[in-house]
Amino acid sequence: MNIINPLAERYIEQLTSVHDALLKQILEETNANHPHSHMLSGAVQGHFLKMISKMIHPVKVLEIGTFTGFSALCLAEGLQTHGEVHTIEVREDDAATAQKNFNISVHKDLIKLHVGDAKKIIPTLLQEWDLIFIDADKTSYIEYYELTLPLLKENGFILADNVLFHGQVFNENISGKNAKAIHEFNLHVAQDDRTEQVILSVRDGISIIRKV
Repeated sequence: MNIINPLAERYIEQLTSVHDALLKQILEETNANHPHSHMLSGAVQGHFLKMISKMIHPVKVLEIGTFTGFSALCLAEGLQTHGEVHTIEVREDDAATAQKNFNISVHKDLIKLHVGDAKKIIPTLLQEWDLIFIDADKTSYIEYYELTLPLLKENGFILADNVLFHGQVFNENISGKNAKAIHEFNLHVAQDDRTEQVILSVRDGISIIRKV
């Protein structure tokens, strides 16, 4: 199911700023070679992440789900000079690819890659976060949200990806564990008086959640 009209999507892509050489290379290599390339944040979403980071100018960013490193590099664009992106990837092969990409980036000293189970790693980081990006296993979104919200600064932001889940959340009878989990996550956040949120139809849907 196409959530966005393909003509609109092409128009948006054509008139969105071009990424630098490294980010373009990561996009091309991941799309060409990775068996799960659909998990990659698209070019437009990458610019969205850059813009949010540049608007907030965070000191500490947490990303749950590194994949091949594209989104972490986008999030690093707006960091303050002493800032850091901490990114967590459970798959060792993807983590190795991401680290290779980080090593040739101007942001290499600002990105800290952690390999393993995010649920175990997050409590060990002992940080207060300005910005959190959740883009990992969908059935754990509520758990990631509850785990990280207490660590988020007041007026800090959580970005959650894939919150429209290929349009499957629109169905009256939602089937599939991932679609059900995402719908439950969206309801969970909407009913939480600790935060406010807006869902945007960027790519596969992204929520902007502010801690009040």
